[in-house]
Amino acid sequence: MSGRTSRKQSTRVVVIGLGRFGGALARELVTHGSEVLAIDSDPHLVQQYSDELTHVAVADTTDMDALEQLGVPEFPHAVVGIGSNMEASILTTSLLSDFAIPRIWAKATSRRHGQILQRVGAHHVVLPEHDMGERVAHLVTGRMIDYIEFDTDYAMAKTSAPQAAIGRTLTASGLRRHFDITVVAIKHRDGEFTYATPETVVDEADQLIVSGRIEDVERFADMT
Repeated sequence: MSGRTSRKQSTRVVVIGLGRFGGALARELVTHGSEVLAIDSDPHLVQQYSDELTHVAVADTTDMDALEQLGVPEFPHAVVGIGSNMEASILTTSLLSDFAIPRIWAKATSRRHGQILQRVGAHHVVLPEHDMGERVAHLVTGRMIDYIEFDTDYAMAKTSAPQAAIGRTLTASGLRRHFDITVVAIKHRDGEFTYATPETVVDEADQLIVSGRIEDVERFADMT
């Protein structure tokens, strides 16, 4: 095992799998001051990241003894970024669950894969390709400036202000009443986003951040 010392030790995370997802995540965690132990079975990948991450190691992550020797059970956070080998992904996640690691995130390549990962102990499942595909699809249509789903039926979106709301307060415009969405924040021309209140007046060229059920957010974006 080799590596360098992190600038901060506030959060300790083990990242298993240094493919595009795991590698990018590990780098970002280190940038934010986390102590990262990155593990992969490919020596070339491990060598590639040896100067960037806190600790790196070559190991078979389906081997309980190997994980124990690296001190993995002592980490409060774990991310399984294995994507190409579903069996290794599931077995590794199961071992992390056996170690009773408090927070286990796992990358899935399909919804079925994600369901299995949850059954063997993953607390959070990430579907990078699927989630990004949904997000880009909303943006490509031109209806939204940005979009993110937080659950199976809840989303937030950044949109242009609808014509019907311009020159009126949020209360007077009735956006919440008519669309079942909440305007969380508003950005005026050349300004910054600020919290929206019922008395906030919407001006032309304003941008809104709205939240609500996915269906309602999409319906609201259709009118902008």
